[in-house]
Amino acid sequence: MTITTFSSRELNQDVGRAKRAAKTGPVFITDRGKPAHVLLSIEEYQRLMQQHRSIADALAQPGAEDIAFEIPRANVQPRIPEF
Repeated sequence: MTITTFSSRELNQDVGRAKRAAKTGPVFITDRGKPAHVLLSIEEYQRLMQQHRSIADALAQPGAEDIAFEIPRANVQPRIPEF
């Protein structure tokens, strides 16, 4: 699988090239240098939709390191049990 990256401007200038690249793997589309969208072939999209993956599997995919993922800190206060 080949991952291709296009800026938004490059995509607008040559959509056909992006569509051809999507046949061999995902095409990341960036806005101001940051990944913003992904272009997939319909076959790849359907394959992904049929899978039931865990969050760990999804984060292990190529390009996942560019995804902002923050887990909010839990605000748990201990309580004294009443007997």
